[in-house]
Amino acid sequence: MKTILLLEDDENLNKGIHLKLSKEGYQVFSAYTIREAKVIFEREVIHLVISDITLPDGSGLTFGEMVRKTSNVFLIYLTAMDQEIDIVNGYDTGADDYITKPFSVNILISKVNAFMRRLNEKEEEFLLSEEIEVSIKEMQVKKAGVLISLSKTELHLLVYLLENAGHILSKENILDNVWGVDGQFVDDNTVTVNISRLKNKLETECIANVRGLGYLWTGKVRKR
Repeated sequence: MKTILLLEDDENLNKGIHLKLSKEGYQVFSAYTIREAKVIFEREVIHLVISDITLPDGSGLTFGEMVRKTSNVFLIYLTAMDQEIDIVNGYDTGADDYITKPFSVNILISKVNAFMRRLNEKEEEFLLSEEIEVSIKEMQVKKAGVLISLSKTELHLLVYLLENAGHILSKENILDNVWGVDGQFVDDNTVTVNISRLKNKLETECIANVRGLGYLWTGKVRKR
């Protein structure tokens, strides 16, 4: 059974999300403070973390940074802050997704299901392009032999670009195949922010922006 750590201090929202996720077949561990969440995260095997940002004992971003330093679990933020800088700050901690309040719990469930499906996907073991090597099995990316830290969403975005090298991928294509949801459920800046972060982390110009059409990987790709 897949496990989820839910960190949300609003008791009614926490219980509502917990109930929905449980009905989907997930084991959910609820926390209302960062302190409680840390205890659960260290004690249990967690596959996905859903965290509010504004919490009674600190910022969920701080908790997210701690999670990302020790694990590659999926990380989704819930917050009322919807400015671009807040979204960027969320992704800077290694977030895989960012949902602004108010939101439909059903939309959250669809995102969670999409992330969880990826845990069972069978893909090629290695994808190579230029100095970049992606190990799907180990969920790792290296450039010139040096490990690059990517969130799972950034990794899946990179894999999708590599698997479709030379083909222009629209924003809608990327949202559907990387986030697994219709574009109307995702912030307009999501694809742009993640593409920019991926380019910066990889220090590559192989990701091209085709104005008005989308993005493509321009380098040659081989599988191993």
